[in-house]
Amino acid sequence: MECAVTVRMEPQVSKTKVFPGIKVPPSDIKQQLANLMDKERADVMFSVSGEMFAAHKIVLVMRSPVFKAQLCRPLSQTGKQPIVIEDMQTDVFRAFLYFIYTDLMKVHGDLEENCERKNCQMIHHLLVAADRYDVARLKLLCESILCKNLDVKNVATTLALADQHQCDSLKDACIEFMSCLSTMDDLVATQGYQDLAKTSPSILADAKERIAKLHKC
Repeated sequence: MECAVTVRMEPQVSKTKVFPGIKVPPSDIKQQLANLMDKERADVMFSVSGEMFAAHKIVLVMRSPVFKAQLCRPLSQTGKQPIVIEDMQTDVFRAFLYFIYTDLMKVHGDLEENCERKNCQMIHHLLVAADRYDVARLKLLCESILCKNLDVKNVATTLALADQHQCDSLKDACIEFMSCLSTMDDLVATQGYQDLAKTSPSILADAKERIAKLHKC
């Protein structure tokens, strides 16, 4: 009887060599999308207080259900004449359009993490625009920034805004902030509080009722 024996030898490796990695640059798709915000291949034009803005129908339709309904309706005249945007400042629409393209908030050159109190009025306007065109993430970003920057001077105005645009979490934050004040005198003296008392007394009545309940807890 003959037997054949095969001996397999493991390859000898003298040492492990580390090969240089391949550096992958960060994604620049947001910048690329921002670069589209010119008249190159634009098929939609907006007129805001006489200033013209170029845009792309496919981006608008993808980002806003309101734009989708407006631009995809039968016999739409989009592209033949500009869409006139009423009741919105040019700076607000520019920031709104920038968010539509990039998913980034940019107010007066500052990105969202740098939007401090100096820009809170602009954030108010952006929230209104986001609600108007049903851009949910922008609306929540605006709510978050306003919530972080509540103070005695702006809380009444912010409460009115939150109530008008169904921002329940922001409204709750305003009422909780008011409930934590040691005295209401400074708040009552603000123009925002006085305007709210004249135009929407029911909002104040509801806030006072909820504050009273919080104090009992």
